[in-house]
Amino acid sequence: MASATTTAPGAPSARPGRRLTPAWLGVLPFFVFATAFLLLPVAVLLSGSFFDSATGQPTLDNYAKLAEPSIVQSYALSIEISLVTAVAGAAFGFLLAYALIIGGLPRFLRTLVMTFSGVASNFAGVPLALAFIYTLGFQGMFTLFLKNTVGIDLYGSGFTLYTKLGIELAYMYFQFPLMVLIMAPALDGLKREWREAAENMGASPTEYWRHVALPILTPTILGTVILLFGNAFGAQATAYNLAPLVPIVTNVISNQISGDVFHNTGLGYALAMGMVVIMGIAIAIYARLQRISERWLKS
Repeated sequence: MASATTTAPGAPSARPGRRLTPAWLGVLPFFVFATAFLLLPVAVLLSGSFFDSATGQPTLDNYAKLAEPSIVQSYALSIEISLVTAVAGAAFGFLLAYALIIGGLPRFLRTLVMTFSGVASNFAGVPLALAFIYTLGFQGMFTLFLKNTVGIDLYGSGFTLYTKLGIELAYMYFQFPLMVLIMAPALDGLKREWREAAENMGASPTEYWRHVALPILTPTILGTVILLFGNAFGAQATAYNLAPLVPIVTNVISNQISGDVFHNTGLGYALAMGMVVIMGIAIAIYARLQRISERWLKS
């Protein structure tokens, strides 16, 4: 007669051991890519930032140099460009998303703009820089059209693409479409019952947006502004190929690592670690605001 194993009353039951299942194979590529293209590069930057490039000796001088006025100015300029394009892109993108989702525009226009936004939000780097040079450069198509047809000489009036303003214009090309892509589902998620309840209580459309819709959308809007800030702050190829003389931090890093005149790999690594810290703070704030937004929209 087979004996049965009994468990004393009130004793915790044995928890089955965790086993690796085939489902883990689905997330394996994620861990491989995250390790190869995120964790390992950060580890290399962190270790390299503590060594002197000339002597190979450990040093803290690279981080001490981050307090130099020129370095502080490069961070400040990058933060300024990122904030300007984030706020402007968020404002323009929100208005465009509102017009598409709530403004009653034709369905085909919504599909067209969303398709464009999906493409434009990922159009950056060297192709975007070249597109702006061919369009708004000194001999660009639009520049020559204004000069020869309309009689407006952009460069004669003081405008030049190869400055901070040019970088901001280029960044705006992918900033506002990203805002559209994120805000469109959020606006779609506003429940009709909320508007109807506000109207039944005598609220005007302005009061509904002021006291109901905007408070609900505020975490999403603020989170997206932070996302746009990080999107611009981490961009490198567009600015480097469009305006390499503008001393934003990504251009300074490029000059320190691969430049001929200003060459200090350790300082470049330290500058990059400063960017990692700023980006990490931005991502943490964005994640927090996204959780708040999801709770509102699911309620």
